[in-house]
Amino acid sequence: MEYTTLGGTGVEVSRICLGCMSFGSSDWRPWVLEPEEGRELVERALDLGINFFDTANMYSGGESERVLGEVLEGQRDEAVVATKCYFQMDEDDPNSGGLSRKAIEQELENSLDRLGMDTIDLYQIHRWDDDTPIEETLRALDDAVRRGQVRSIGASSMWAHQFAEALHASDRLGLERFATMQDHYNLAYREEEREMHPLCEREDVGVLPWSPLARGWLARPHDEFETTTRGENEEFVPQHPYDEGGGVEVNERVQELAADHGVKMAQIALAWLFERDAVDAPIVGTTSVEHLEDAVEALESVDLSASDVAYLEEPYEPVRVSGHD
Repeated sequence: MEYTTLGGTGVEVSRICLGCMSFGSSDWRPWVLEPEEGRELVERALDLGINFFDTANMYSGGESERVLGEVLEGQRDEAVVATKCYFQMDEDDPNSGGLSRKAIEQELENSLDRLGMDTIDLYQIHRWDDDTPIEETLRALDDAVRRGQVRSIGASSMWAHQFAEALHASDRLGLERFATMQDHYNLAYREEEREMHPLCEREDVGVLPWSPLARGWLARPHDEFETTTRGENEEFVPQHPYDEGGGVEVNERVQELAADHGVKMAQIALAWLFERDAVDAPIVGTTSVEHLEDAVEALESVDLSASDVAYLEEPYEPVRVSGHD
């Protein structure tokens, strides 16, 4: 396993972050693994040297956090744990979502309880809250750091101008700064390269791409995409422009290079991400130990030449922004 420094935090994390959206309860989404299978994934990740885990309070209604916490019991110090808040957790309680002080404080307490931990290494806002001034949100997060409940704070998908506003507000008010940006980024969706990634590089903010395989679009030929359980049931895929702006040809070139290198399509797509200077660690979500092992192999063994990278990137065209909702 390779390790890198997470943004400007000084914390060393594996170049692969295990995304924990894929386990908790299939009642939440049909393709989600049940707790025992989720435990196997986390345990295998630890065996492979992965020390970085990303979850959220809303994944399986909190069950993902609970499973992760149970597996890490007794080896908490070796792990770097990230979770998130924003989405409403209780449909009868409007204050169980958003980024008000009340929402942040109560949801942070709930996450700590489910994780069975005293401190979360990276606490992230899952989206931007138009209804709460960013100063209110930052003050609540800064207080959580000062109380020792959180070590660092991070943000997720938003416009670059919003993120710049948040960083400026922290500097102006002397509050904890966002150390990471978890954004939507992969070979079939590269709009983040225009503004967000240059901003992150300038501000020493770590980039943690979500959906590095485009929700499976880059893991199999495009005409086979709906043959998997997730492909059949994933309601969010049509919201993303993976088959627009050259996306079909990108998919076909990933197929071609995978055949040339004798590896899987997903390994080519991940190897491309590992080449990106702005990226600290892609968040790899999987429902298979085998696919997790493939991801580690992509990091260790798949080397793309400059011409390979250029060939993969060449068909891309601008597409509509997605992932901020």
